Amino acid sequence: QVQLVESGGGLVQAGGSLRLSCAASRSIRSLNIMGWYRQAPGNERELVAAITSDGSTNYADSVKGRFTISRDNTKNTMYLHMNSLKPADTAVYYCAAADLITLVGGRHIYDYWGQGTQVTVSL
Repeated sequence: QVQLVESGGGLVQAGGSLRLSCAASRSIRSLNIMGWYRQAPGNERELVAAITSDGSTNYADSVKGRFTISRDNTKNTMYLHMNSLKPADTAVYYCAAADLITLVGGRHIYDYWGQGTQVTVSL
């Protein structure tokens, strides 16, 4: 029902910043939850941040105070501003969304996924 395309990844030095964008193929007003996941080499996929249609946000402890998630419904785009990047932030970052806020076992269920964008943080 909606396609998601990430952009903004790249190579940065530790301490630097990047802004990731997730562009949707249609209005995101009906997407009640959107979020960013990441998967680093040798690690499981983890939720980085999530945002609901009313603006409520949630962050992984590892990125609190450094990353900021936002969404612009007029541009059909979600963003992830990443500051003070660390080598541990190196991963493929995925955009995800769902029409409804559904929890299973305390976890949100996402119906739509982007292809991912690589973020590499060097020393």
